[in-house]
Amino acid sequence: MERKEAVALLQQHVKQEALIKHCVAVEIAMRAYARRFGEDEAYWGTVGLLHDIDFEQYPDDHPHHAREILGVAGFDEAFIVDVESHARDWPQERSLLQKTLLSVDEMTGFVIACALVRPDRSLKTLEVKSVKKKLKDKAFARAVNRETLIESALQLGIPLEDHIAFVTQALAEAVEQPVYAPYHLV
Repeated sequence: MERKEAVALLQQHVKQEALIKHCVAVEIAMRAYARRFGEDEAYWGTVGLLHDIDFEQYPDDHPHHAREILGVAGFDEAFIVDVESHARDWPQERSLLQKTLLSVDEMTGFVIACALVRPDRSLKTLEVKSVKKKLKDKAFARAVNRETLIESALQLGIPLEDHIAFVTQALAEAVEQPVYAPYHLV
């Protein structure tokens, strides 16, 4: 599926602007990691873009309804499993893609939240130490599961500081690209 078609599918099932922005941020980070690992950037990006396709409709049973939506849209079993794998209680060993999806899912939102509270609201000037400081502040971005942030980076085999820096840089570079400009991530 081309990106344009994947965006249309996402917008068909997700109406909340904040959730669409989140999905795009995850797509950006997944594409960046795919390049880093020498993997299929388009595939990884589409998994990231569509990872929360069922969240708005089924928040209490997410991501278990992604299968229905993605199956009807023509996605194969492997793609659907990759999307489903970001469930925190995933019972199976995760592949590299699946570990990456879990690790960037929460991190992208947290990094963007950190940028939004800065006076310049910029990802370019956001430092790793600022993000780590906010991680310790339990009142900041309360919905973000700190344990998942830390543990998923470890499972990916990347030190937390490096993961934060990588995701921040990927997002900072992407916001200037015309394809992502309409989403106003920060």
